[in-house]
Amino acid sequence: MNSESRKTVLVALAANALIGIAKFAAGLISGSAAMLAEAAHSVADTANQLFLLASLSFSERKPDEEHPFGYGKERFLWSFMAAIFIFVSGALFSVYEGVSRLLHGSGEASYTAAYVVLVLGICLEGVSLVRAARQTRDDAARSERAVRRYVRTSRDPTTKTVLFEDSAAVTGLLIALVGLVLSQLTGSHVFDAAASILIGGLLAVIAYALWRDTRGLLIGEAALPEERETLRKVLDECDGVDEVVELLTMALGPTSLLVAAKLDLAQDLDSDEIEQLAADLERRLREAVPNVQYVFLDPTHRREKPAVSARS
Repeated sequence: MNSESRKTVLVALAANALIGIAKFAAGLISGSAAMLAEAAHSVADTANQLFLLASLSFSERKPDEEHPFGYGKERFLWSFMAAIFIFVSGALFSVYEGVSRLLHGSGEASYTAAYVVLVLGICLEGVSLVRAARQTRDDAARSERAVRRYVRTSRDPTTKTVLFEDSAAVTGLLIALVGLVLSQLTGSHVFDAAASILIGGLLAVIAYALWRDTRGLLIGEAALPEERETLRKVLDECDGVDEVVELLTMALGPTSLLVAAKLDLAQDLDSDEIEQLAADLERRLREAVPNVQYVFLDPTHRREKPAVSARS
């Protein structure tokens, strides 16, 4: 999975870096606020691809004494950083550039270079978007979830981040194109400035969506509802378990889950049978939900109050 994610990020990185240089040059030549906003957009996206590549490398480190559950949450941390960077370097700059152009106007504009770069950008960003969409579709098929639900619930932030960024990139380029065309036809810089502000708003929405998704994972999000249901079913159907007092889960990485369960066991079980039951349950839980990596089972009387009111 990481190799495919890395390829997707590298394709997006190359596209963003190339088109970012062209956008900046075209923005300076044309004097277009929308083009400069798109240049800032590409800078943000390029930096984010570097963040994502770093997260793939850092998350592969083995567990150690300082981090006994591994480094899987590095993927969430760097995606969270990417969301902040999109907002600061992309959204705020684009809105500022648009507002500044509205207030102070602009000089003579040269549109040819901007149009060439916009068309080139749509082509390059489109290639990256197609690849990200294809991988997302394949990942959704492997997880047996609809594409829309997979994008909304996936714990793998890499491909999802690239998909969001590339979708925003193509949309932003189209907004810039419309703004430039209207500015040229009317001779008014207002449309170009408005396009820059709209691009900033688009980037702010993307940044918020990524921030919202990764925030929950960073602070300790539970397994998906269907995963929790499957895990509880395995525990409920075990002959030696009278009752599942509490089931707690937490994502430790895109493909790593921690499962902790308090179980009221049958009273006639001796110590050897309890040890065998625990081993069998651990094996069954991993077979039922392959992402389960750590399992902790605690024999507990059913009258003991659960740690949380909503069992997860």
